[in-house]
Amino acid sequence: MDSAGAPNPVKPSTSRCAAPLALFVAVSFLVMSALAQPPAGAGRGRGGGRGPQNAKASAPIDVSGYWVSVVTEDWRYRMVTPPKGNFLGVPLTGEGRAVANAWDPAKDEADGLQCKSYGAAAIMRVPGRFHSTWADDNTLKIDIDSGMQTRALHFGGTVPTDVQPSWQGYSIAQWEAATTGKGQPKAGNLRVVTTRMLPGYVRKNGVPYSGNAVLTEFYDRITGPNGDDWLVVTSEVKDPMYFTMPFTTTTHFKKIKDDTGWDPQPCAAR
Repeated sequence: MDSAGAPNPVKPSTSRCAAPLALFVAVSFLVMSALAQPPAGAGRGRGGGRGPQNAKASAPIDVSGYWVSVVTEDWRYRMVTPPKGNFLGVPLTGEGRAVANAWDPAKDEADGLQCKSYGAAAIMRVPGRFHSTWADDNTLKIDIDSGMQTRALHFGGTVPTDVQPSWQGYSIAQWEAATTGKGQPKAGNLRVVTTRMLPGYVRKNGVPYSGNAVLTEFYDRITGPNGDDWLVVTSEVKDPMYFTMPFTTTTHFKKIKDDTGWDPQPCAAR
């Protein structure tokens, strides 16, 4: 009502038409803005976007550097050559036992097979040191002083059909990253699957694995309470020919600052 008590004339309201118009304008703006954005991973201008990361750049853990084995498991089977016929703890088939019982290091030497216990399925169990470096952005190289062996871990792709069997076989690697909170450091592990290995020994006293064996490894990096960096390598060897079940081991390595103690030694059959 006005000051005189008379009712105010009712003015036509614009609110009912203004709200839809404002909403239409806002939605149109958002749609146009989205269409103007480049797709995820696309380059922006001359500098370009980041695109897919390579294995080196996307690593959730750092496994490079020098590492020394710390024998915390199976000392009597790793630090010395066990007696012939001692294969306790290895789930051998009857055929596997027969091969182990027939071990003849002199014959291996005569045949030039001194490296049978330094193949991929056993090399990380051999006491010594290894040096891990990036050969390129998608290939991790591991040089091992025991037996003077070198492993190449290939990220991405598959095993080439023309790869010939070798002591270290062909390894396909992938990062398994764990989910972390925003702003938290990366976390995860390295998974490696190796095939195309020459027949060898999981223990130096002739405990065998065949050329059809499949080695799966998990590399986990752990920091101790005193700040020491450790690498725990869990290995699983599947070989239906010689094993009744997967043969699993856990091996520990401590990171060292340089190549002190590096001592390359050739393969030895005894």
